[in-house]
Amino acid sequence: MIGLDTNVLARYYVEDAGDAQAQRQRLAARRLIESGRPLMVSKTVLLELEWVMRGYYGFSRQEVGGVFRHLLGLGQIAIEDRDEVEQALSNCDAGIDFADALHHASYRSCERVATFDDRKFARRARKLGMAPAVTVPA
Repeated sequence: MIGLDTNVLARYYVEDAGDAQAQRQRLAARRLIESGRPLMVSKTVLLELEWVMRGYYGFSRQEVGGVFRHLLGLGQIAIEDRDEVEQALSNCDAGIDFADALHHASYRSCERVATFDDRKFARRARKLGMAPAVTVPA
């Protein structure tokens, strides 16, 4: 099994004209990902990939979700904590930031999640009825 780094996935999914090296990397990423060989992607790579696509390349939340759904659909690729990633994507579709959604999905066995991010995370989580509850420590 081969673990994939963020830059390999970014080259595969991002149509970036770039220079000759970027084009070579894109072709190499395609050959590897489409080779049928067993591959793996960690949660931390997904977290970084979301940030790169959204923050650097300007992808929308929906476009990032589409990339992740495509990646989840590739049978030769194992995703670390796949159930948590799928739950995070679902909560992201409902308006939770992907990083917060992934953190929350990783804490499913906890009584609650504590955060100081009241506006973007705790309030939205309460509105969605997410479990475990997301609270702001007093």
